[in-house]
Amino acid sequence: MSDHNDRYVFEAEWYDKIACMLKKFYLYYYSSDNTVELFDLKTRKTFLRRTTCDGIKAKDFYVGSVITIFSRCIKITGYADTCTKTKLEMQLQKVFVLLKPDVIDKMGEILKMIINYDFHIMNLKMIKLTVDDIAENCFIKKDIVDKTSVINYLISGPVVALELLGGNGITRWQELAGPEDSNHARLTAASSLRACYGKDEICNAVYGSKDTETVIQELQYFFPNSKSKNKGPKNTATLQNCTCCIIKPHAIQEKLVGAIIDDIQKAGYMIIAAQQFYVNPINSEEFLEIYKGVLPEYTAMVAELQSGPCIVLEVSCKDENPNIVADFRNLCGPMDPNIARQIRPNTLRAKYGKTKIQNAIHCSDLPEDGILEVEYFFKILDGI
Repeated sequence: MSDHNDRYVFEAEWYDKIACMLKKFYLYYYSSDNTVELFDLKTRKTFLRRTTCDGIKAKDFYVGSVITIFSRCIKITGYADTCTKTKLEMQLQKVFVLLKPDVIDKMGEILKMIINYDFHIMNLKMIKLTVDDIAENCFIKKDIVDKTSVINYLISGPVVALELLGGNGITRWQELAGPEDSNHARLTAASSLRACYGKDEICNAVYGSKDTETVIQELQYFFPNSKSKNKGPKNTATLQNCTCCIIKPHAIQEKLVGAIIDDIQKAGYMIIAAQQFYVNPINSEEFLEIYKGVLPEYTAMVAELQSGPCIVLEVSCKDENPNIVADFRNLCGPMDPNIARQIRPNTLRAKYGKTKIQNAIHCSDLPEDGILEVEYFFKILDGI
């Protein structure tokens, strides 16, 4: 093995579909020559000798990331030594961010700007803040006189909570967000989020944690881990006059979330609920069971859905639309992106899909499936 200064060690896991078991590894990454190695913790043997993998870059290695190594989707679950933890946590910082109620209709645009600023979206959930949520956290500056107006603004509609990860994250978030007062931001930081989307000091589009301590507190509150008794704030799903859209794991890895949501919103649709899910193998099979024996790609579709985080949307229209499922399918386009590019080049799959399996999004097929599929994620899986 080479100089250990360039070596990073992670705890990782992979679900072996043939053996029907979760395998755990140490994943070694060597930044000097961009090579990886896998050590099987159960057999105590090398599973994959040190080798180069196409498409893998240093920035892909962080806790929560899913890395494809020779068609296997390996999820990084933790640091395996303190040296890796120290080095990466100095480079990468988490930030808790809120998109405030009056910019939800611009959510796609804002997410595009966040991603273009080199932040990873680690978690996402649309919620409705309560007065208690606001009291428990640091959303209001101590020196603001009219606290009532701020509270009324924050509870006036849904917000989107985000967990972001980026190099020197807290400082760089403040740069991207701009000064608190949107009017001041327009004079001093014209390309910042508050300059582009805020109105004044109260309606200023976004909030982000100011220091590491606040980040930890707010992430634990809004995105508690699975062992926590606190489930975090409820999702905003209405399960009415809606259809389901899933942004697939490969599209998230390719940083297309903002672009896809932006296209959906610009096409006149409303996003009523949004949440990131990791779909386990059993749930993936169950959700896609309708295609078993119908589509030859069923097994590959199941593997794609569980290969990393996906973002699920409840999509609706401003007006009561009896054909919401069919209309939204038209925006998505044919299942095969190559066909979509030939006959419907402006559809989502034509623009963002790669193959019939990695076709960027899943959308509901039948009128009755819209509500049922939204319910599956936002009522059944989110309630587990």
